[in-house]
Amino acid sequence: MPTAQQQLDTFLAKYDPKIARLGRQVLAHMGKRVPGAINLVYDNYNALVIGFGPAAKVSATPLSVALYPRWINLFFLMGAALPDPDGILQGKGSRVRSVRITSLADLKDERVDAMISAAVMHVGWKLDPKAKNQLVIQSVSKKQRPRRP
Repeated sequence: MPTAQQQLDTFLAKYDPKIARLGRQVLAHMGKRVPGAINLVYDNYNALVIGFGPAAKVSATPLSVALYPRWINLFFLMGAALPDPDGILQGKGSRVRSVRITSLADLKDERVDAMISAAVMHVGWKLDPKAKNQLVIQSVSKKQRPRRP
């Protein structure tokens, strides 16, 4: 039985090498940015999604990363409730907002980092810099859209 990390590596390998490489960079950055996160992995029909939260339940997950064939989005699952003074969040839904990540610099942007902090605080998540992240494969869709453009 493959480990959760081996499974995630297999999911990432389905993508164009450029997106897979950026995806790995984004996941490594988020692992450091939200230490102690439970990383919930969903290899869904439309995208590979990794949620970051303090518990192994979707309702407690304020952030997620979704890999699509041509881009990566950072989702703020309660983004509509967050202050966005710089207007960087995209979306008009009743809850979710996102930021397109085209390079690691996008994720390291101080405005994006401030939004990550706001999302973490919004759910009352106390980050512990010494805590280790945990990877959990939640679901894998048998039927999926192609992962390469």
